Amino acid sequence: MDTADAGGPHGAALWDADLNGDRLREECGVFGVYNHPDAAALTAIGLHALQHRGQEAAGIVAYDGKRFHSERRLGLVGDTFSDSRVIDRLPGHMAVGHVRYSTTGETLLRNVQPLFAEIEGGGFAVGHNGNLTNGLTLRRQLVREGAIMQSTTDTEAILHLVARSRKTRFMDRFTDAIRMLEGAYSLVALTNKKLIGARDPLGIRPLVLGRLGDAYILASETCALDIIGATYVRDIENGEVIVIDEDGVQSHKPFPPMQARPCIFEYIYFARPDSIVGGRSVYQVRKNMGEVLAQETHLPADVVVPVPDSGVPAALGYSRMAGIPYELGIIRNHYVGRTFIQPTQSVRDQGVRMKHSANRAVVEGKRIVLVDDSLVRGTTSVKIVRMMRDAGATEVHFRIASPPITHPDYYGIDTPDRDKLLAATHDLEGMRRYIGADSLAFLSVDGVYRAMGYEARDPARPQFTDHCFTGDYPTALTDRTTAVGAEQLSLLAEAS
Repeated sequence: MDTADAGGPHGAALWDADLNGDRLREECGVFGVYNHPDAAALTAIGLHALQHRGQEAAGIVAYDGKRFHSERRLGLVGDTFSDSRVIDRLPGHMAVGHVRYSTTGETLLRNVQPLFAEIEGGGFAVGHNGNLTNGLTLRRQLVREGAIMQSTTDTEAILHLVARSRKTRFMDRFTDAIRMLEGAYSLVALTNKKLIGARDPLGIRPLVLGRLGDAYILASETCALDIIGATYVRDIENGEVIVIDEDGVQSHKPFPPMQARPCIFEYIYFARPDSIVGGRSVYQVRKNMGEVLAQETHLPADVVVPVPDSGVPAALGYSRMAGIPYELGIIRNHYVGRTFIQPTQSVRDQGVRMKHSANRAVVEGKRIVLVDDSLVRGTTSVKIVRMMRDAGATEVHFRIASPPITHPDYYGIDTPDRDKLLAATHDLEGMRRYIGADSLAFLSVDGVYRAMGYEARDPARPQFTDHCFTGDYPTALTDRTTAVGAEQLSLLAEAS
């Protein structure tokens, strides 16, 4: 995330970051393979398809029938696991993998997942997508009881809880452990006999089951099944634990039945457009959101321009519904790395333009509708609006294909504190003035639900986890509401 711009919307600090700086980021993606001779290689390919869910680190743990093998590295999947020599160090017919963007724990090698430990009964590896809202509280309790922590990530608490369970059978120990967890989690775990997948009782984070010949696959998204040629079988249900071993696939339901509330941001931003999440095409849902946005906020204009790449499907939907031509008014250079921080303002500006450039032939002399998927701090929007004006746009109207983000997330999305969220500190007119647009409008909360196929949001039983827009957190926030959790958060803040 961008740091707050010390110099105001047009100050020097604003231009130090590229156009992707003001984005939401998810914690990670997970992948698992059971009963395939190239389990680690398939896992590496699957993680490559999930790279959008985390770019800071990647890891694979494999089992060859006698011992576990682990490779965990900082950086992108392709930087490590494209090397056949690395894959050769991961033999076996079972493997689990993880790509990471850290929302809990620093980006250190010891935090890279899957985490592995030798416990009673054999080795145990686990990868986690999500965030435990009682992770710090659990950690403190475990340390007080004598646990020795090797990482600073909340996932390690799961290892300790499984190891300390008094149950006899491993699956009883595993379910005993996850019953103590609060918040959001999709887990893939590996023992010397089993591949395990689990979702939290609300199903906030996604997890799917696939089949490749005689092999079974677990993955955060269906796009990871597609890339290896696997067939989608079904979604893991909310509150379900699925166990895959030599006897096949068994389903366990250790929690009381609850209505599923998957994260709405999987559809708005996080999932890859070619994925199917909860039976819905992510691409089609995003187009639907653009269409509803046009119905709710249409005004006269000459051209609809997406903010690349996240705004593309919604802009297509907006264009279709509004009857306004869709054009690529901003061109993104996909081959430029991180923008260098240069010593002069003029060179900084050039660095920004290396990544995103206005298509003057489309923009000049036109009334522009800019469409993006979300607005967080607003710093990105300031840059884009100015870019359009510099290219000769006569009017710039900003349309956001999601509601205003007014509350931070604690379930695995890296959002700023509330006082850094533009919609939490400004009214609509204040936001419009801040980003410099001629008009600004958001998709309504009910509009999101209409795009998902519902008439409106049911306030008594919301169909999705949508707290970033509504403040309706669906689980306990123990680390933030108890004295123990508050103390741990304070110590964490001091350490950082």
